[in-house]
Amino acid sequence: MTGDEVRAGVSLTNLDSPLFDGADATKRDLIDYLEAVADRMVPQLRDRPLSVVRVRPGQEPFMQKNLPKYTPEWVPRVTIWAESSRREVTYAVCDDPRTLLWFGNQRAIEYHPTLLRTDHATGPTHLVLDLDPAPDQPFRQAVLAARLIRRALADDGLAGAVKTSGSKGVHVFVPVREGTDIAEAAAATRAIAARAERLDPDLATTAFIREDRGGKVFLDSTRSGGATVVAAYSPRIRPGTTVSFPLTWDELDNISPRDFTIHTAIEALGGRDPWATEMPAPQDLPADLIEEGHTIPVARVQAMHEGKRRARARRESS
Repeated sequence: MTGDEVRAGVSLTNLDSPLFDGADATKRDLIDYLEAVADRMVPQLRDRPLSVVRVRPGQEPFMQKNLPKYTPEWVPRVTIWAESSRREVTYAVCDDPRTLLWFGNQRAIEYHPTLLRTDHATGPTHLVLDLDPAPDQPFRQAVLAARLIRRALADDGLAGAVKTSGSKGVHVFVPVREGTDIAEAAAATRAIAARAERLDPDLATTAFIREDRGGKVFLDSTRSGGATVVAAYSPRIRPGTTVSFPLTWDELDNISPRDFTIHTAIEALGGRDPWATEMPAPQDLPADLIEEGHTIPVARVQAMHEGKRRARARRESS
């Protein structure tokens, strides 16, 4: 039996098929979860260009940005010029539960909206710090780093909300006022990471090159502008099909990322929407934060130049 059915006007197929290797879940479990969490999740996706990560049976996961030709006409979309690939990309815009369920039927498991809305002129809505523990370190390392970020924010009158990444790290979101300049938001994000690193350089690092991190938690400040970040409540392609789960700051010390899966997250929420209730109001960026950030090199660019320098040094010494 395939378990085919219709929900919210979407024809669903092969609902009893396994989701992916190690998922401990079926496609039906994914659809049930998305349907149950839609009222919380869709607000995180609404009016934003959306990329999804899909898994077809027997294939490796892949990220889909451009909508396929067979997409129903009722799926909202926006076409944007992609400078990196020098072409137009037509993104979905998930404004309603029907679109979310359609994506679930396409075996879209992860949902990665941009920090910009479809009207880029309004600027980014959040700063994001992505805290990634070292490979041999526990989740606790990311929790301690999140506390550093919170202190660095508070020292400049700012506040943020926190969620698990759904993998092994933590995301801190800092809402900013509409119209915030993209370059200033990027600079402020770099400065927050640098200030957190200075609070405890034995714990945290902003080193973009992996071999330079020395077992410390990486404070990734590169998510800015048109970058994407996995949405709150989005499932992840991880063992057990974990979920990027929003928390209060007090809850952070007492959880593990694997506590929250598509099987357990709804019960853990208990009717709450912590991403909505814990998110501060949009904030103005302090001038000192922007000024400091403009003195910090862009990590990816700096790493590219450093990589070339090291490669040249290796060639010259060989």
